[in-house]
Amino acid sequence: MKRAILLAFVAWAGASAQKSPYRELTLDQLRDKIAGGWAGQMIGVSFGAPTEFRAQGRILEEDLPPWTPDRVKNSLNQDDLYVDMTLAHVLDEKGLDATTEDFAAAFAKTQYSLWHANLAARRNLRRGIPPALSGHPRHNAHADDIDFQIEADFIGLMAPGLYQASNRIADRAGRVMNYGDGIYGGMFVSCMYAAAFFEKDPRRIVETGLACIPSRSPYARLIADVLAWHKQYPDDWRRVWRLIEEKWDRNDPCPAGALRPFNIDAKLNGAYIALGLLYGGGDFGRTLEISTRAGQDSDCNPASAGGILGVVLGYSGIPETWKSGIPAIANEKFRYTDYSFNTIVESTLKRALALIERNGGRREGDRVLVRVQQPRPPRLETWNFGTVAERIPVDDPRWQFAGPWRTEKDQRIAADKGAEASIRFRGTGAILVGPYLAEGGKADVYLDGKLHRTVDVCSDEKANKRDEAVWHVYGLRPGEHTVRLVVRGEPFGEHTGTAVALQGLVVLR
Repeated sequence: MKRAILLAFVAWAGASAQKSPYRELTLDQLRDKIAGGWAGQMIGVSFGAPTEFRAQGRILEEDLPPWTPDRVKNSLNQDDLYVDMTLAHVLDEKGLDATTEDFAAAFAKTQYSLWHANLAARRNLRRGIPPALSGHPRHNAHADDIDFQIEADFIGLMAPGLYQASNRIADRAGRVMNYGDGIYGGMFVSCMYAAAFFEKDPRRIVETGLACIPSRSPYARLIADVLAWHKQYPDDWRRVWRLIEEKWDRNDPCPAGALRPFNIDAKLNGAYIALGLLYGGGDFGRTLEISTRAGQDSDCNPASAGGILGVVLGYSGIPETWKSGIPAIANEKFRYTDYSFNTIVESTLKRALALIERNGGRREGDRVLVRVQQPRPPRLETWNFGTVAERIPVDDPRWQFAGPWRTEKDQRIAADKGAEASIRFRGTGAILVGPYLAEGGKADVYLDGKLHRTVDVCSDEKANKRDEAVWHVYGLRPGEHTVRLVVRGEPFGEHTGTAVALQGLVVLR
């Protein structure tokens, strides 16, 4: 009996040793992989930059610009990097427990150009919307857009094998500019980075990223489809691209993309990241090429794919032809930041060691022991935008204009107090689409005869931004509704302009 117990104990001890939750890296390996991740992102965004949104709803089949090492300098001016580093700096300054409010405070102060969910979120914050709601669909018509997905890299790069810790940081940071699938995109990408420290198989990396987000979310269902189609057609990425297009490139509520080929939706572009990783097969150039040729946001997608594969390979393993331009710029600061390539790598390493220790790991001299976590998705949050049913341009006879409106190309503009625009629509939601103007003014928007909200169209930037949400509403009772905009003839804040412009109405049902 005693011998049987002893043998059983030995067998249990052996099994336990095999299932140890710890994975080991040397300090140099950890630094090399972090450097590989940042380098991969820099190379990927620079490689894809000339093709950004050149292919919308189609595969980019034409010749791609040939890679030369000096092209990586383009990354120093890319929002993929400087917004990423803005958020990373919050952790450096506030610590690992930085709150949504901390991320929002830093984000609201930025002076660089932004687009879509990021731009809407920064405007919201500056207008008093709480940080926990600045990315919410009630206030941000771009809540499902790609923004947090392209700036979440810094989280996975400091969280080797720490999927739950990664998700907690992503939830706090991503809520500033996104919601639901928009946040899950950042979680998916950051968890793939976290997996890449210990996993070489691209499919396992994508599967791990998928395990980090709610399985019933549209984002997860799309990635699950990509994995299933990859198994069915392991040698034909173009066929899988077409399947993605047929099933998922529909019903984008973004005012710039609704019923148009343009699609900046997080999950669609996330599928193109996965497509590059799965069919690139660990080859750096092939991975970038496929994520780029898939189209749409074809600099951000190869940036994420290249960054993830860069962790797998480590900086030392990225082919010289791709990385040879980095040493010449390694000490140059990324625009709008205090980080260079060398300093962001060291900053990330420091945060990674702190996060590893916070989550049960430790450093023993040159050895780093990581207590690897099981992926655990957050609670599901979704928002029913409705189905995009119609886009009504301002030259449609259903629009009624009163007062001194003038026509410029595809938009109507008015600056005088009392100028009105109204339209009746049948649906459960609507987006008044127009440009944000550098000197845009205020307007009152009435829904079914009652004042719904006072808005402004000031871009908070020196530039105008087209196809934005001047006003939006979701969740109306089905049926006919009327929206009426009345120009107030008032500037916003310290600005002087009073103009408001409209391009049309997007109707949802």
